[in-house]
Amino acid sequence: MKKLIPIAVATALLLTACGNGNYAATQIPEAPKPAPTSAAPPAAAACDKTTELQSYAPEGALPAPMQMPDGTTMGKIQARGRLIAGVSADSLHLGSRNPISGQIEGFDIDMINAVADAIFGKPADGQPHKVELRVISSPQRIPSLENKSVDIVARNMTINCERWKRIAFSAEYYRSGQKTLVQRDSTAKSLQDLSGQTICAPAGSTSLDNLKKANPKIKPVTADTDTGCLVLFQQGKADGISGDDTVLAGDAAQDPYAKVLTERISDEPYGLGINKGNIDFVRFVNGVLAQMKTPPAAGGPSEWMKSYNTWLGTDLGKLTAPPTAAYGR
Repeated sequence: MKKLIPIAVATALLLTACGNGNYAATQIPEAPKPAPTSAAPPAAAACDKTTELQSYAPEGALPAPMQMPDGTTMGKIQARGRLIAGVSADSLHLGSRNPISGQIEGFDIDMINAVADAIFGKPADGQPHKVELRVISSPQRIPSLENKSVDIVARNMTINCERWKRIAFSAEYYRSGQKTLVQRDSTAKSLQDLSGQTICAPAGSTSLDNLKKANPKIKPVTADTDTGCLVLFQQGKADGISGDDTVLAGDAAQDPYAKVLTERISDEPYGLGINKGNIDFVRFVNGVLAQMKTPPAAGGPSEWMKSYNTWLGTDLGKLTAPPTAAYGR
């Protein structure tokens, strides 16, 4: 079936980067290599499939907003006046630019705003969060943390041992899974039915690695962004897209000629990425996530559940609880 619809509108939205609040977001063309340092990096903890989701436990109660201890990573962020976060601007429902307001919004952005509010306090109604959102591609996530051009990354990033060698992660804040998007009239039921076909996955992603392992007979092609894969799919240069179900749900919402196969080929636990030397900040962020996941004493959904229901619940179904944090590092 030939498609007569335009290329994803999100592509045009990526051409201009503007920030959340009063700070101009920076679209980073290429993250520079980390500057050499004489200080030895923290020793890497042992990591395997039984421990890779373990992060650093929070230490006591969170300090009050605007009362971050001197010398801490949080204190430095407070002194700067804003949290700098690496995010996506083209992953619908996770981090994407609202075409009406021009603001980047989504589930991942809610996680970032909660961290900023814990440092600076919640803004008054109508006022922006003290966050600078920097639009980065999938391959730029880890380098941006290593060279400290951002404080934190919230860009549907899977926690795994290989990445723990270079950065630190928060506790798991969402459990995604890899699926495949194809044309609506496709008869395929699984990746095995797509042998010989061209499937797109973002460069530098676990989705690309999983795709190659799941069916070596597939012809993989990459793009730097989620929208890049959607563009290739809509141009007929890719027969499908393989990626996180969160991202593919957003792709399908933008293309009425697409569908997502039910086959789930992996679990993808998301963590917030942080420079591996800033362990105090990891512990702080984990304290923020723990608060978000806890329902209020008066009853009702937690802040985490409210965010999930707002951005992901309609497409991905009802959840009874957020993922449980694992500590032990």
